[in-house]
Amino acid sequence: MDILIFIVAMGALIYGADFIIEQSEKIALHFNISPFVIGATLIALGTSLPEMAVSMSASIKGSGDIAVANVIGSTIFNISLVLGAVFLIAKKIEPKRDLFAKDSSWSLFPILIFILMGIDGKLSQLDGFLFVMLMGAYLLFLIQSNQVEEIDEDLTKEKFAWGKTIALLTVGFIFVVGGADFAIDSAGNIAREFGISEWIIGLFLVAFGTSLPELVVSIQAARNNNADMAIGAIIGSNVANFTMVLGLSSIVNPLNVDLSANFFDILAALIVSVMLVFITANKLYNKSAGIVMMTVLILVISNSF
Repeated sequence: MDILIFIVAMGALIYGADFIIEQSEKIALHFNISPFVIGATLIALGTSLPEMAVSMSASIKGSGDIAVANVIGSTIFNISLVLGAVFLIAKKIEPKRDLFAKDSSWSLFPILIFILMGIDGKLSQLDGFLFVMLMGAYLLFLIQSNQVEEIDEDLTKEKFAWGKTIALLTVGFIFVVGGADFAIDSAGNIAREFGISEWIIGLFLVAFGTSLPELVVSIQAARNNNADMAIGAIIGSNVANFTMVLGLSSIVNPLNVDLSANFFDILAALIVSVMLVFITANKLYNKSAGIVMMTVLILVISNSF
């Protein structure tokens, strides 16, 4: 029964995030906000809503391992699975934006800061506030380095209606918050029933589920020959996962961090982040890079189990 509840809850998370993303885009377009800013901020933040809801719920319930493992696992899945899939699916990837000079380092900064913060064994409320401030710096950077790119043209053709938008946003938030609550309870029960640690449940089961919005959005962007937006969304999502998700979760309730016990998984998240910097620096946007990323994911999964 818990497995069924978990599946339904994850479905609610994904559909709720989808509602919020689409309606946020409509609001941004209504106020003539740049398409690039829409993609790099609202889409990235929107696809991180499931992680945020799950981790904050886990923090409140005292399941700190799930909260932290969810972010570490999402980072691994976002880069190795989602970006790997983009490279394998996209016919041609030629980003107009210099992703190495402008964006790739932002995928590395948060995890390095997380490791430094976790040396004392916990993420305090002060650490949480610093993470949120880092997100503010990232958003300011995006606005200042604004560049126009295309987004979903169907949205620009639809007539804007505040009533419908607010209603769908409300439904989306209810789905995300409610889904997160049920997902945490059922995931914890599954872990206890099968004797699996909460860290493993958060690292794989929850992280994979909360990474599905990024996977869906990025694959759709790749199919529409807009893979550069997909890469930007993944970078933005990873920044949001550490800064907003862990930041807000640790503000709600300080989180314990065991760097030594979870050394391999944290190292794996760091390695894939470095790989992303290396790929953007050398413009290795091809299927070979995608295969390498998928291989890294398989190695991480096989080692953990």
